[in-house]
Amino acid sequence: MNEPLTYRHWALDLAPKAAPALATTTVLILGRIWNANGAEHSVGNAALMVVLAAGAAAAGAFSSGNPYGGSVIAGTAFAASGGLALAGVAGYADGLSLPILLWALATAVAYGLAARYWRTDRREAVTYERQTLGQREVHAHVERVEALRAGAQIEVARSGAAYAEQLASALITRAGLPGFSPQAITDAGLPELPSAEGKDW
Repeated sequence: MNEPLTYRHWALDLAPKAAPALATTTVLILGRIWNANGAEHSVGNAALMVVLAAGAAAAGAFSSGNPYGGSVIAGTAFAASGGLALAGVAGYADGLSLPILLWALATAVAYGLAARYWRTDRREAVTYERQTLGQREVHAHVERVEALRAGAQIEVARSGAAYAEQLASALITRAGLPGFSPQAITDAGLPELPSAEGKDW
């Protein structure tokens, strides 16, 4: 069986791997832009981010017990909480040391969590590929067996047709020989040949 060749662009394989770093870097950049626009040492803005981050964390903790998609919602809520906390620190702090430290920590945690899902996805993809390959092998085996069986039936039918044609030709030739007597064949104990009357030879 000929399988179609598929080519995945390198950007499609790189995009999921770069997503955690892009997310945390975007939050850090937006936090520093917010810092430059008046959030530095602003207690009100810092309190707002603390409340939002705590609310997102509480939503994640509350939804983690939900059996219907609770893990996805909890993961999203905790990621939002971490992002809000990073944005709050990046907006409030006057230097880059603490925001960059938190950015590195958040990126490492994001990659740690993402690696777990990547391993699960990879395991499921490998299992699916193995099952698909097994099914293809089974179908290919069935097709080969059916092709051999059909070929054998065709050969048997072809041989039978050739034998019938040769037998008919022999009967016609023998009946045309001088001195041929069907009664002599019957008297010799051989099966009686069918009569030529009513037969289309």
